[in-house]
Amino acid sequence: MARRRESSALPSSMGCEGYDLQSKNHLYRFCWHSFLSSQIELARPYCKYSARPPSVSLIPQHVEKAVRLARFGKPGVSYLDFPGNLLQARVPTNSIPDYYTSPEVPLAFPNPQVISEAVQILLTAERPLVIMGKGTAYARAEDLAREFIHSTNLPFLATPMGKGVVSDSSPHCVASARSTALQKADLIILFGARLNWILHFGRPPRYAPDVKIIQIDVCSEELNNSVKATVSIFSDLKPAIGQLLQEVKAKGFVFGDNTNWWKLLKQKCQQNKLGVEKMVKDTSVPLNYYTVFHHLQSQLPENCLIVSEGANTMDIGRTMLLNNLARHRLDAGTFGTMGVGLGFAIAAALWCQKYEPSKRVICVEGDSAFGFSGMEVETMVRYKLPVIIVIINNNGIYGGLDQETFNELQNSQPATQAIPPTSLSVMCRYENMMSLFGSTGYFCKTIPEVQAAVRECLKEKHLPSIINIAINPSADRKPQAFNWLTESKL
Repeated sequence: MARRRESSALPSSMGCEGYDLQSKNHLYRFCWHSFLSSQIELARPYCKYSARPPSVSLIPQHVEKAVRLARFGKPGVSYLDFPGNLLQARVPTNSIPDYYTSPEVPLAFPNPQVISEAVQILLTAERPLVIMGKGTAYARAEDLAREFIHSTNLPFLATPMGKGVVSDSSPHCVASARSTALQKADLIILFGARLNWILHFGRPPRYAPDVKIIQIDVCSEELNNSVKATVSIFSDLKPAIGQLLQEVKAKGFVFGDNTNWWKLLKQKCQQNKLGVEKMVKDTSVPLNYYTVFHHLQSQLPENCLIVSEGANTMDIGRTMLLNNLARHRLDAGTFGTMGVGLGFAIAAALWCQKYEPSKRVICVEGDSAFGFSGMEVETMVRYKLPVIIVIINNNGIYGGLDQETFNELQNSQPATQAIPPTSLSVMCRYENMMSLFGSTGYFCKTIPEVQAAVRECLKEKHLPSIINIAINPSADRKPQAFNWLTESKL
């Protein structure tokens, strides 16, 4: 929810010349009310509820509805607009009506017959795969999800913010064989995950043409979206997973370790891990992504809250910075929105400040992503939030230029057409932003410098820190069997 103060000045761009004072006042009121309405309408497509209380007495009603709709059904955002006349209004306390608070969220239970259908399909599957989505984390169903995976011995993948629902370190996690797992599975079980662009819409060639899908979702409108599910289960995650677990246990179902499916997945995981290990061991300067993330992970306390955004920084970091607990990773999410990282880190740090003061927030940013909201460092300083900001600096988006090439293009005429829009200034010293607040940042080119910087930052309890790590502008991901989709299904 958000609030905004109302300006008393009429914007000069509204063109009031030639009007008398009364006409100008009418125009002002018309334009200002149109502006207020447009704010609400602009937020509406992205929010479950968007409104502006018309009077002080109606504020409780709108607040209750905003909270209720944000929590009920598919979790989402509510936007309430409070203009200046409401924020500055004074009314007698007894004129505000009593209003109920938002009740507890009711649970939707699955149809037992549909649960039985899903179990029957699972019993006959030769290559099953569970996908853990962030909906499982939102539903706080991680205990049941872990028990389900461990009891059935099924392989699983996690979506970006579904990481940690079942530990990334679990032997059942096949993230290192993601492409093979998705493409070869004959059954996909979706736990709070949706077949959007992150999961390639559930369509060939990323999936088998005849793959069966069991989908569990708390929002009925999401069922059968992108592709038709073989079994659609409308339910909250906790009761649905609980009933599935109860039935598979009753039937004594355990997916064997010696199946051809597990053998293939383990083989692929091992092959990919060997390729990553080679890049991890390469600590030559300029550094690569994999060695930076590996050595960063080795210095971090257990169960940090990890916030990440960027291009390769987010994609590679997701595979290298592991999560063992649910709700411990925030990134660009379903819409792939850049510029949210520092805001997420502030929210996470405020939560830690109140509930778990010993837990640290690590904000891992690509250099371009940091540029969207870098001045939020001031907010962190203001509220004494010890966020550790790690900037992976490759001079651009996905890749940048070396100094000589950049200088040559910058001196071209016009430079705006010569320098690629994905290239940024070479080795920008972002860490110097800390000097604005009487502190010092860290610029690192080697692994020992990175390790020393992380150790120093972990000692800081009341200020944010910036570690600016220079990597090879040409550093890239390991070869991918499939690239990310670049177009919508619509």
